[in-house]
Amino acid sequence: MEEVVVPVNHIERFSKVLDPELLSRYQQVTRSLRERFEGRTVWNVNTTAAGGGVAEMLHSLIPYVRGEGIDARWVVMEANEQFFGITKRLHHALHGSAGDGTPLGDAERRVFDEVTAANTIELLARVRPRDVVLVHDPQPAGMCDALIRAGALVVWRCHIGHDESNQEVERGWAFLAPYLKNVPALVFSREAYVPAALDDGRTTVITPSIDAFSAKNQELDQATIHSILVHVGLVEGPDGEDRSFVRQDGTPGRVDRQVDVVRLGRAPLWDTPLIVQVSRWDPLKDPLGVMNGFGHLVERGMAGDAHLVLAGPNVHAVADDPEGASVLDEVIAHWRELPHALRHRVHIASLPMADIEENAAIVNALQRHAAIIVQKSLEEGFGLTVTEAMWKGRPIVASAVGGIRDQIEDGEHGVLLADPSDRQAFAAALGKLLADPAWGETLGANAKERARHEFLGIHQLIKHGRLIENLDAVHDECGRPAELTHEVMQRRGSRLEEPRE
Repeated sequence: MEEVVVPVNHIERFSKVLDPELLSRYQQVTRSLRERFEGRTVWNVNTTAAGGGVAEMLHSLIPYVRGEGIDARWVVMEANEQFFGITKRLHHALHGSAGDGTPLGDAERRVFDEVTAANTIELLARVRPRDVVLVHDPQPAGMCDALIRAGALVVWRCHIGHDESNQEVERGWAFLAPYLKNVPALVFSREAYVPAALDDGRTTVITPSIDAFSAKNQELDQATIHSILVHVGLVEGPDGEDRSFVRQDGTPGRVDRQVDVVRLGRAPLWDTPLIVQVSRWDPLKDPLGVMNGFGHLVERGMAGDAHLVLAGPNVHAVADDPEGASVLDEVIAHWRELPHALRHRVHIASLPMADIEENAAIVNALQRHAAIIVQKSLEEGFGLTVTEAMWKGRPIVASAVGGIRDQIEDGEHGVLLADPSDRQAFAAALGKLLADPAWGETLGANAKERARHEFLGIHQLIKHGRLIENLDAVHDECGRPAELTHEVMQRRGSRLEEPRE
């Protein structure tokens, strides 16, 4: 297993954007944790250090925990392509989709268990009794029982889900639930994502968040945005000198790499309105639907001079998503079939991933320059790209699915699509925002204020801190780890429910 090196950050930087009362509450929680967890470690386990919202949140949140004097660490599973193919299928199932249609049966479980066992042996060599282990998403869920038997306090954090049950959702949870039966605390991003099989008093709802000061979300002036976008090849113009950003450890960074772009002809000019979607290359993000909807906008004469940018990570850099390369190939093949005039206005960008913070700075510049940010997902766990757009005060058009509905009130913070597959409604929303920039500015301002009050990292840190402290207190009362699950389940609606508020 790989241990991810993370720097130290201090929460005082939030004083620029948050009320003093909230900062004080955070400091009370971390002071209590620091005293309680002296000599113990808080571990995070997932399957990638790059690409996707979970990795981004861990890069952002763990440094603040370390800055409070708590020994917080992060390890990444090592797995093969077969394992990640199975977990991608499981990912789709929990979103209610069949994915590639492959089975989730005994053979797949054997592969899952073999890879899990090899990683668990290595992790158990590091984890000590009464350490806390936060296990993120389905891939490492099979480690939970062994960690509990070793005396660790285990929390399973699920970042995905589906609002309604169907055959695929049931198939996914039937595969996953046996690994979670003894875990004392289960954290979901939405109440609707909690399956009936696990709705037994152990669950807590904690919404995801962004870091306002990360390379992806920090303020950038117009000159820097221009210089970055011209240098990487997303916008045409004179190449400015200032491509700098501030890294998480406070040191200066600079965007040096360029973007691989599939396009016809030259890059759009600086003053060309850009409609932008930034996501993994995943069919559930519906990049083909975005392209078709934009085509409908152009056909109806509502696009003006606007161009579309579909941006995602370099597909060779995201280890736990074997589907990415084939989805990108499909997007490019579809683009090649577009009429010449439309193809000229659609740009497919693969962003460099060798330096994660440089990648984030490119995304930051692109989102801040966008005339409209789109997230036309067919399914979505929470949708941190929407949160990022909100924080940047950009007009948003997004699907009314999953956690996006928890972030945006239609007509107040952005435009929600009741049916993500309705390309006419999608085109109409884009056209209305392009024709009325003042309305877009109002939506963006409202969205930024909501993000400030509800979706910054400090909120998630406080809730996780309380959960861990309460879990440890219950552990102390029980006396032995083996009794912890039963004890917590007998306390439904009590202390472990506090973070819901």
